[in-house]
Amino acid sequence: MDLKYLLLLLLAFYNTTIAKSQQNNKTSYALVIHGGAGTIKYDPKNPDKQKKYEVAINEALQIGNDTLAKGATALDAVEVVVRYLENHPLFNAGKGAVFTAEGKNELDASIMNGATLEAGSVAGVTTIKNPITAARAVMEHSNHVMLIGKGAETFAQTQQLEIIDESYFFTEDRWKGLEKAKETEKKLRKYDTSHVKGLGLENNFLSKDSSIIGKYGTVGAVALDINGNIAAATSTGGMNNKKWGRVGDVPIIGAGTYANNATCGISCTGWGEYFIRLVMAKSVSDLMEYKNMPIDEAAKLMIHNKLPNLGGDGGLIGLDKNGNIIMQFNSDGMYRGYIKSNGEKYIGTFK
Repeated sequence: MDLKYLLLLLLAFYNTTIAKSQQNNKTSYALVIHGGAGTIKYDPKNPDKQKKYEVAINEALQIGNDTLAKGATALDAVEVVVRYLENHPLFNAGKGAVFTAEGKNELDASIMNGATLEAGSVAGVTTIKNPITAARAVMEHSNHVMLIGKGAETFAQTQQLEIIDESYFFTEDRWKGLEKAKETEKKLRKYDTSHVKGLGLENNFLSKDSSIIGKYGTVGAVALDINGNIAAATSTGGMNNKKWGRVGDVPIIGAGTYANNATCGISCTGWGEYFIRLVMAKSVSDLMEYKNMPIDEAAKLMIHNKLPNLGGDGGLIGLDKNGNIIMQFNSDGMYRGYIKSNGEKYIGTFK
């Protein structure tokens, strides 16, 4: 046998053996999270506020990192992270949820398993302490994807989830936010747009719900575990001063949350109506799958082109099957951060 040919065979065998060894001993993982996007500005009168958000994001990252480092699934990681954020009064989810116009807290959440494309969500719930856990229960213990309102709460009870009194969700800051939104709404309703009809300006105030102005937020997490599986989870209190049982993008699979091992995991935050119309999370995945776009290009196209072209704002986080992370937003800021198994970590708020 030719010596050169033999060496090539040995080299090929060596490379194959190393590749299999690396695959069998894979230990890499990644986690990216957000605490909402919107009108976020530094407040010189309250310099500690920014620090509090950064501390909370850091703690959430550490919780997720510890979970993934132990070999837990991506599903376990995103659930535990979002539960932590739901229990933290700083964020618009769970304990820190905003109020509806009726003075209630109506919560939405969703979760998706990229390995199986299974998904679960709940919407408009008022007595489930951790909606993200209820969403996972819907995915794993029912034949459905989405449950809403009283039905979702009844189902949660059958799953022995923690049910609490609605008063648990009350926070003074969010109540003041509702009062401020109602005052703003009254002022805007007094604005007479009859003199600008036909100029395209009449929709600026009266035709749009004034409660949307800087009044939305969400929390979310996307993880890649050591087995190469991706999961995404998102939770929110919705829009401040929302009316008529309004539901945004968060509990709608493909709009606010999506995960597929073949492409990516995505969690969105922002003006939900526009994310629904763009099927935002799934669109990023589709651009990757059908246009062969890398995740960063797909996310930039959706957030900095498609979304503002419709008049919406917000952001998204995500990662692909190789652990490449994206955190794109076109609003003033987005509470965000990521951590990788190699120790790389980032926490940010503004652009």
